[in-house]
Amino acid sequence: MESIRQKRINSLLQHDMAEVFRALAAAEFPGTLITVSKIRVTPDLGLARVYLSFFPIDRTQKAMEFIEEHAPRIKNELAGRVRHQLRVIPNLQYFADDSMEYEANIDRLLREGGENPIK
Repeated sequence: MESIRQKRINSLLQHDMAEVFRALAAAEFPGTLITVSKIRVTPDLGLARVYLSFFPIDRTQKAMEFIEEHAPRIKNELAGRVRHQLRVIPNLQYFADDSMEYEANIDRLLREGGENPIK
């Protein structure tokens, strides 16, 4: 269970990471929307797992490779934004959140009138 402090830091990081990725998408991936779907900070506040969703979905792999390659620059931009709220910036791990892809697949199956799972 997350502590109140973890929830506050999750919220702070999610807000600021969204701004960083909005600027990154505009500069490096025009026409791509990068959304920070959630952030989970470990209890010791040393690691933050950042879950990202991408639209359009077909650009996910290329964007994730770019993000992993430029992770120190992204962390530095985040540090500049939260330097007055946090003493130590947690290490960041990035994960592609495929929930939008999953929802799109379900929507496609429902529209096509695929096999009914409830029989």
